[in-house]
Amino acid sequence: MQSQGLLESDDDVQPVSSAPEHDAYLPVLDATLAYARRRDYVGPDYGDGLSSQLLQALPVENRLLNLAVQETVKRAPIDVRPLFRVEERRNYKGTALFTMANLNYYDLVADRTDTAPSLAAFDPLLEADRLADWLVEERLTDYSGFCGGHRHPIQHLHTKGVPSDPDIVSTSFAVKALLRTAKFAEREDVDLDAETREKYASYADLARTATDFLVEDLNYREVEEGAKIDYHLNHPDDSYTINAAALGAAMLVDLYDYFGDDELRERATKILDHVAACQTDRGGWPYRLPADASHLSMDNHHNGFVVEAFQRYRDVVDPDRYDETLEDGLEFYRTELFQLDGAPNFDEENAYPRDIHASTQGILVFTREGDLEFAERILRWTLANMQVDGEQGRFYYRTYRHHTKRVTLMRWCQAWMSYATSEFLRSCSERERERESASEESQERDRRQRELSTEV
Repeated sequence: MQSQGLLESDDDVQPVSSAPEHDAYLPVLDATLAYARRRDYVGPDYGDGLSSQLLQALPVENRLLNLAVQETVKRAPIDVRPLFRVEERRNYKGTALFTMANLNYYDLVADRTDTAPSLAAFDPLLEADRLADWLVEERLTDYSGFCGGHRHPIQHLHTKGVPSDPDIVSTSFAVKALLRTAKFAEREDVDLDAETREKYASYADLARTATDFLVEDLNYREVEEGAKIDYHLNHPDDSYTINAAALGAAMLVDLYDYFGDDELRERATKILDHVAACQTDRGGWPYRLPADASHLSMDNHHNGFVVEAFQRYRDVVDPDRYDETLEDGLEFYRTELFQLDGAPNFDEENAYPRDIHASTQGILVFTREGDLEFAERILRWTLANMQVDGEQGRFYYRTYRHHTKRVTLMRWCQAWMSYATSEFLRSCSERERERESASEESQERDRRQRELSTEV
């Protein structure tokens, strides 16, 4: 299960699938969602070591011990969660991703005459409905607005995050999922009763209050180069997490796209102005400022978050404001964080470990960019190198140079893979419809030309 390495030229790589592009990958999405659905979207998660029942049973609380257990569970070459009796939970961000993947799946199969394998067993829209309900029910309260966070305690170097601590990353994806669900209430082609349409519409109003959480609780403040926000309420004052700020700005863009409130656009612009100012000469962004405040450098999926935030701003607000920033960011992202065959590099200096989250974020970025050929290249590499042998739709967490971390994380692997694959398939389907429409228009022009020729 290793990449074949950097290919010599684009000629060595197979082109994007022929029409209909999504036929070859729809069973993968179907199986990926089925794996999660059978487990009710509950499973192990990245950084869940503090949910060890053995650790929780100890009569003392010790930061170093917490770090030791957490990092051992996270970094051990084999899965030691059963040994530490780590409790499995449903992840908040993962649930948002599964919500959107199910909504995409509904659209992908709604008009098909040959239904996908699982449609006889489940309704993807109903599945998305109950997941969105869960996001609403499990949101964190007693804050200024809608928000969510990880459901496992996490030990940081200086502080401890607990399940009642919200963060902008989890919140931004929950907002995106609720807005996607709310848009179904506006669609005449979806069979929903009046009560459900009203409920979905209320999701948007609830999601809109996340702006108050960002501004009030995450300390939105204007600075010389724009504006900044905190990643979470307990973030240290001596560093700044860049990708979290970008995701916060993207959340404001999503809300602006839905509601059209100029204040949302203005705040998003100021946050992204600052993020753009933090771009390195190389084209990427460090995980934190100062760069030595984190063990991560310019790693793959966090740079993907930043790039996608600028793509979202371009597509919704202004195509020109960050054109150079985005051009440089995409060039760095593609050439330094991916190999030609679609294999993701870990960061700008290291190929390994190759992480499935990096793969999925790459699929999302290049799909949004309209580069479906490179997105498919990443998808193909992932299926060949990170899918469990003999078990379609189940994926491993990381491959190292000499071994594979053989654990399937519900959010990190399954949720991201289902969401990324569904976004890719949806774009393929849209492109196919555009081609069919263009072909029909061309045929109609030819028919009229023939008629005119005959008349003459």
